[in-house]
Amino acid sequence: MTPPRPHGLPSGHHEQRREDRSSPDMRVAIRVKPGASRTKVGGSYGAGAALIVAVSERAVDGKATEAALKALADAIGVARRKVRLVSGVNSRDKLVEILDPPSGLAHRLETLRAG
Repeated sequence: MTPPRPHGLPSGHHEQRREDRSSPDMRVAIRVKPGASRTKVGGSYGAGAALIVAVSERAVDGKATEAALKALADAIGVARRKVRLVSGVNSRDKLVEILDPPSGLAHRLETLRAG
């Protein structure tokens, strides 16, 4: 039996570049852990596919989601406006899109997943 994979990602893929547009946007699966003692981006969840993003904000009124998107943007060195939620509004498992990702982002994400 094949293990479950994060929503929207093909089996065996951690990131997915959008091929249907001219911009090289990248999609990344994340697992949000609200109510953490401190904000931290690192580690992997679910067979290593999703990047863990722990935030101190509670999962109320989208505060944890917004904090997670900001933390991810800071961790990968892009502006918050370049990190867009694709799916997972009401879930801890989310799919985000990095608009116009910097070179070396895939390597940076692997380093973060390694913890």
